[in-house]
Amino acid sequence: YITGGVLSVLASILIVGFVPRHWLERLFRPLHLPIPSLPRGAADFVSLAATAVVLGLVLIGMTGPRDPLTNLLPLMVWVGVWIVLFNFVGVFGDIWRLINPWTGLHRLIFGRQDSAPLLNLPQNWGVAPAIAGFCLMFGFSIVDPAPADPDRLAQIVLFYWLFHLVAMVVFGRDTWLTRGEPLTLFFAQIARVSIISYDKTLRIGCLGWQLARGDISAWGPAIFALIILGLGSFDGLKETFWWLGQIGINPLAFPGRTAVILPSIIGMILSVATLIALFALTMWCGQVLGNRAQDAQAKITVSQMFRVFSPTILPIALAFHASHFTVTLLVDGQYLLAAFGDPLAVGANLFGLGDIRVTTGFLNSMDSVRPIWLTQAGIVVLGHVLAVIVAHCRALDLFQSPRAATLSQIPLGVFMVAYTVFGLWLLASPRGV
Repeated sequence: YITGGVLSVLASILIVGFVPRHWLERLFRPLHLPIPSLPRGAADFVSLAATAVVLGLVLIGMTGPRDPLTNLLPLMVWVGVWIVLFNFVGVFGDIWRLINPWTGLHRLIFGRQDSAPLLNLPQNWGVAPAIAGFCLMFGFSIVDPAPADPDRLAQIVLFYWLFHLVAMVVFGRDTWLTRGEPLTLFFAQIARVSIISYDKTLRIGCLGWQLARGDISAWGPAIFALIILGLGSFDGLKETFWWLGQIGINPLAFPGRTAVILPSIIGMILSVATLIALFALTMWCGQVLGNRAQDAQAKITVSQMFRVFSPTILPIALAFHASHFTVTLLVDGQYLLAAFGDPLAVGANLFGLGDIRVTTGFLNSMDSVRPIWLTQAGIVVLGHVLAVIVAHCRALDLFQSPRAATLSQIPLGVFMVAYTVFGLWLLASPRGV
């Protein structure tokens, strides 16, 4: 399977170099559709409803059952948002900016116009506050001994919501949401892979069309794309027999999350740092090869290469995430639906969901496990193939000639193939947690 997946990605690298440019432009040309005007205040109503949902979930977390598999709060955070919403945004667009639980309340208090900030967020910070916050969030999910404990998670969610509401008042609503709030930046990045973009007009195209065009990214979003992939990769790596063996843990007698806190922190840092370093080296090699076919006046810098091509790995990050959590979604998704049937744990049976009996029997038969695994492997391979095609489109825009563009993609192609091997190995490796 690994050999077949690698050959598929390698074939896409070889084929895309011979595809006429106008074919690729047609492939990634979106369809523009008008958006019907919504009633005034509709977006605020949706955001206020999201606020009510968040506060309601916090209350359920504090007062509901202690079992994370029956309490609606941890199921909504780790399944509803972290898996379902992540994948939805990656395919269908950035719905988070419509349902975030802050804008409606902020507008209700301060009016539709953004309030004057009490402090100015330094411009040279860029999106660093949001990136730092995202790393803390991801670290909490990996390092904390009990990230799904309902009561503790309720306190963290409430603090998170209050902190960013206050930050919007201090630094300005739009400024903080785009540069300081982690989920807003994160979902905006993942949505660049999606088929839909909606602002003043609705644009629909094939997956990756937004990445295949546009200006050179700023340094912050460029680095953030690699951080997303690096952290997501380590999230899968930390469970493998190989990793547990490296840190001296018997995978068949896992001692608990408290025993691996420090190794997990070090592993997160090393994963991100290694990925950024390898990608920078790849870009340097691509720049050298591409510039050999360029005029002296049109030389491309490593900085340009890095900021142009780092967003093209977002399809890989989305594929890694969707593949890694497929089984979790199939199992814990049942718990989530059952919790929807009885959100207050009072014996209700809303929509008949209370009758759900969670099963994992489909993991006991090769006939059902094989299609699940093939789906996971297919997602990984398709994510890499899409990244290859998108990167070649960007290369054609960046370099003067197709020959220079193709030469510049050789190192990135090697990087993509190597990451395909890693992704499929990770998927097939035995896990001890």
